[in-house]
Amino acid sequence: MRLTLAEPRYLKESISIISDLVNEATFKVTPDAVELVAMDPANVAMIIFKLLSTTFSEYDVKTPTELAINLTNLKMVLKRAKPNDTLTLEIADNKLTVLLKGTTTRTFSIPIIELDEKEQRVPELTFTSTVKTNASLFNDAIEDAEIVAESVQFLSTPDKFTVMAEGDLSKAKVEMDKNNDTEIQLRGNSQVKAKYSIEYLKKMIAASKLADVVDVHFSKDYPLRLDYKVVDKLLLSFILAPRVENE
Repeated sequence: MRLTLAEPRYLKESISIISDLVNEATFKVTPDAVELVAMDPANVAMIIFKLLSTTFSEYDVKTPTELAINLTNLKMVLKRAKPNDTLTLEIADNKLTVLLKGTTTRTFSIPIIELDEKEQRVPELTFTSTVKTNASLFNDAIEDAEIVAESVQFLSTPDKFTVMAEGDLSKAKVEMDKNNDTEIQLRGNSQVKAKYSIEYLKKMIAASKLADVVDVHFSKDYPLRLDYKVVDKLLLSFILAPRVENE
């Protein structure tokens, strides 16, 4: 296995975001992509990551390979990658070798670990609301909500997506009208409302560093799915358990 990235940021930023939710994980390296599906330790959030072979300037994978890595260790190494470095990944002596080549050539070795975990499968979910919007607008709305509460409500109507939060005394409300920046699809409902943890969302929305647009999928009392995509390069998705309302 030998993989070379001319733009290390796609891997660097992804691992930085994923490592805030998961400590250790198993990567599958196939002839088509580097993939990861992992749950956070509290079983509240799932991460789905795919870095396509077309992102790499060199992608030599003879047979599918699995490697389990401590993500904090990998993040620390990838942090050392400068924007103009090329980054090469290889496996040698049961270690992942990370080669950073720029003005100097730097080599790091990270141990491949044993992980006794069951294989995670991505659940098939059907949503009643899908909102496609500017990722920075969505970030601002979550950060506005964070000022007043620990959880946030999403409300979709045919012509508006609203992000709301309510604390003991304070309230926050951000409305995004359906327009060129925000597309709204509803299935069979005149409106859809759901509630989620801001603590987890704050970690997930960091993926806006990678993609300009986010797809927000949700239903009442149902998991949330956020999709960040860069065409022909990567997919970073998150599934988050709902905060169920007590009627």
